[in-house]
Amino acid sequence: MSPFVLPFFLLRCISLLQESKALPDDGTTQICPTKEHHIVGRIGAVIHQSSRIGREQKIAIELAIHDFEQHNLNCSKPVLHLKDLDLNSAGAVSAAYELVKQKHVHAILGTLTLQEAAQVLEFDDLTKHIPIISISSTASSPTPSSTKLLSFIQMMTNHINTQMQCIAAIVGHFRWRKVIAIYEHSTSFAADSGIITHLSDSLQSVDSFVEHHLAFPLVSSLSNPGAFIIQELNKLKNKSVKIFTVIQSSLDFAMILFQKAKELGMMEKGYVWIVSDEIAGLLDSIPASDILNMQGVIGFKNNYVDTSESFREFKIRFRRKYRSNFPEEEEYSSPSIYALRAYDATWIVAKAMENLQGKIDSKELVQQILYSNFEGLSGRMSLHNGFLIQKQIFWIVNVIGKSYREIALWSPEHGFTEDLTAYEETKTGIFEGLEGKLSSIYWPGGEQTVPKGWTLAGTEKPLRIGVPARGAFNQFVNVVFDQERNTTSISGFSIDVFEATVKQLPYHLPYVYVPYYGSYDEMVAEVHTKRLDAAVGDTEIMADRYVYAEFSQPYIESGLVMVVTVKPGVKDKGFVIVDAFKKEMWIQMAAMSMSSAVAIWLTEYAHNNPEIRGSFWQLISSMLWFCITVLSLAHRETIRSNLSRLVLVAWLCVVAAVAACFTAVLSSMLTVPKLQPSILDVDHLLRINAPVGCNGNSFIVRYLIKVLHFKPENVRKINSINDYPTAFDKGEILAAFFVAPHAKVFLAKYCKGYTMTGPSFKLGGFGFVFPKGSPLAIDISEAILKVTQNGEVNQLEKHMLSFSNCSTSLTHVADNIGSLGPEPVSGLFKISGSISTIAILIAVARLLQKQWSIHDLVQKSLIMNRVLRSAALVLTECYTRFGLRFFRETIIPRRNHQTNAAHDCMERKEIGLELAINSNI
Repeated sequence: MSPFVLPFFLLRCISLLQESKALPDDGTTQICPTKEHHIVGRIGAVIHQSSRIGREQKIAIELAIHDFEQHNLNCSKPVLHLKDLDLNSAGAVSAAYELVKQKHVHAILGTLTLQEAAQVLEFDDLTKHIPIISISSTASSPTPSSTKLLSFIQMMTNHINTQMQCIAAIVGHFRWRKVIAIYEHSTSFAADSGIITHLSDSLQSVDSFVEHHLAFPLVSSLSNPGAFIIQELNKLKNKSVKIFTVIQSSLDFAMILFQKAKELGMMEKGYVWIVSDEIAGLLDSIPASDILNMQGVIGFKNNYVDTSESFREFKIRFRRKYRSNFPEEEEYSSPSIYALRAYDATWIVAKAMENLQGKIDSKELVQQILYSNFEGLSGRMSLHNGFLIQKQIFWIVNVIGKSYREIALWSPEHGFTEDLTAYEETKTGIFEGLEGKLSSIYWPGGEQTVPKGWTLAGTEKPLRIGVPARGAFNQFVNVVFDQERNTTSISGFSIDVFEATVKQLPYHLPYVYVPYYGSYDEMVAEVHTKRLDAAVGDTEIMADRYVYAEFSQPYIESGLVMVVTVKPGVKDKGFVIVDAFKKEMWIQMAAMSMSSAVAIWLTEYAHNNPEIRGSFWQLISSMLWFCITVLSLAHRETIRSNLSRLVLVAWLCVVAAVAACFTAVLSSMLTVPKLQPSILDVDHLLRINAPVGCNGNSFIVRYLIKVLHFKPENVRKINSINDYPTAFDKGEILAAFFVAPHAKVFLAKYCKGYTMTGPSFKLGGFGFVFPKGSPLAIDISEAILKVTQNGEVNQLEKHMLSFSNCSTSLTHVADNIGSLGPEPVSGLFKISGSISTIAILIAVARLLQKQWSIHDLVQKSLIMNRVLRSAALVLTECYTRFGLRFFRETIIPRRNHQTNAAHDCMERKEIGLELAINSNI
């Protein structure tokens, strides 16, 4: 025996043992205590066994009936009646009615649509309330009519709104602007093109739209479906849009579609294909030969838990039964979401019948079904208004090799994410999660970068971009032809901006420059007629040009301005000295001089300088005179205090700096003439009937005549920037009109003798030109915003203007010469002012201290005088009373008179002393 036979035999035995444990075969794991079962009801099933989904649903329904019978303690047994269908609505309706009429079924499971169910329920009283449970794979949408049919229950969560939102989210994530929708007609929702309406509404939310949609008939109705599909695909191949989304399709149709698309080269680089859940949900069931035709396809499929023990057991039994019934598909026999939902739906109906205990009433059976709530293989089974309530989460998948790769999760509430647990932590709007992260994607043709989603005229030829070859300002577009090498080089500011913008696109954009020798209006017309694919240059965005073409976001602002020569200004020089300083400067100088003089005077006064003495008015006049003379050090008084000398030194520094500034400004004002524009405004030009010049190939000629009302004969067409000075010098024009960017270049090149004047007439700015409806216009506009915000456009503009040999024009120099303000010497002012303030505070403190010292001395003298006077009075009184006995009476009157006189004299001295103290205080 071969050494490989025994291990293989053991592995096979283990596999069979696991399957026998997982499978409740007849009599092996039977829960029913007896072998006899009583019938609780009859279930009819209407399915399309010719389709892959139908075959899966048939196996799943049979397994559900078997499991219910074997795992039921009540020994209940529903009876199943299957009806196979062809793919037409009349057959589905008649098959359902036949099951009710002949087989007396109590409920119908199948792929019936709302319209088909309505026909069945309206046949007669026998079918009026019978529950019809739809397990159709076709996407549907809740409608008022569906909620009125209480007996119609939809067990699939394929809401058309959610599926279209998922497609729109994918389109919006990659910023594709147009898509082509493909769908296969069915007997339900898409018949009235309502599915296209839902897709359009969803795409509108991400700034995209359906460029074209194509409806195919049922593939079973075509005698030669391959030839028909090739014929239709050839029409789509020649369109510029390369984003195709298959929004409704059977598996058979999809397999033929991708086979023929590959044959026509529509699965190569540049193409994008998006499929809905009807196809993506069956990728596990598609043969490898068909999968190879779908390389790079993106799709979305329902997310469900496939790691539970119950699912693994079901998968084992499903695959064994499927291989047994359909051996030709043995290799691809894994169950899809449609099989899981059919299994769960059968369990719901069987359980509801069991709850009625054999007394089945159609209305009560409907209520029992609607009250169902349990955890099935496909998730939580709960119904509301006849619809299954399940949180819809899709896996975004990418077909690669012989299988597919899951690249992200998506739901309406959370957008894109790579981790399912993130749903519990974050919540966004339906289209707010467009920036979520997706894994790397394998695109059709093996392309690694995101396809741009469109081509011109259905080809990948480089864009023919027109550039103005005869522009007056070659700093923006410069076309140089080298005859020796027979090559053309194109450069300039506008070219640099366009190339920087293209680098910001999320895809590669091939293009070639085509020099155009006509006018700007004619170049825009060439884009309109598709002779040029786009136009790049200093093209002004105008309303009348928008009629024929579409413009990008302006990359530089613009306006119509007037440039004229300058002339010396006439001004009275009698008071030019006063004009050297601004009014604020003169006021501040006077205040600083006053404060410095006051600080010096007070400091010297407090320092007992004998030269600063006199009456009150003499002191005031000397202070004012000192404020003036200190400016030139002409004061007579000698400075004795060091603090005064510090204030004087600081002030002299300020005076020296101000004097130097005054001399410089006055010299400039006397030597450099003040220049003025020779023409102030447009109205003056119109009044004197003056000739003006402008770019002959530009819109400015039309603007001057129609908007500003210049006479046509007064508008001179000038074709080069170098011709303007000559026209000014010869008197051929008195003013030139430029767009603002051109005026900057002109004034940078001709620094002296010219200036801008008058108002600026607002314009649309410079933009790039594209055909109407071009998706490239939107992408370029977004890229322009990026290069504008990151400062790249400003840097390019500075580089363009850096050719000038002079830093500023004479006009600007003359304009900038004016009165000087206090700003240049404000620092010195602050230092000098601070020193003066400190000196004043110190001087005031010293004076107050001196005054308080004098006051204390006088007070002490006054107290002493009062003490002495009191003592004298006491002695006098004693003498008066006791001295009479020792002296003669003739002496007493004379003594009394002398005492009174002395007392009066002492009182007068005291009063005078108090008055002196008060006056000093």
